[in-house]
Amino acid sequence: MRHKRSIPNRGLRVADQIQRDLAELIRDLKDPRVGMVTVHAVEVTPDYAHAKVFFSLLVGDPAATQAALNEAAGFLRNGLFKRLHIHTVPSLHFHFDRSIERAAELNALINQANSTQARDDEETRQD
Repeated sequence: MRHKRSIPNRGLRVADQIQRDLAELIRDLKDPRVGMVTVHAVEVTPDYAHAKVFFSLLVGDPAATQAALNEAAGFLRNGLFKRLHIHTVPSLHFHFDRSIERAAELNALINQANSTQARDDEETRQD
């Protein structure tokens, strides 16, 4: 019974370690298409064959960066082999994560709505 509970925890620990190690390995890439990347999450399949790596970008072109990272996936995987102490290091699949962008857009809309409401309230009080 205890063994079954530890498997998901192990998967989470492996994904977390991959996330930390990839952040360092990506910084060392010399590809000019790779901008300022932040690795947000890693989802590893139960058999450790594949890992989806979700990233955001502070500066740079998301499509070009995603292409560059997927082209460098083999190189990055080799770097993980040297760092991770697991039998199978997953194939890496990079995906641009737009959630940060969407959150900023929503935040801007909320701020705009609040300032419009505040102006309307002020005009109502002056009448």
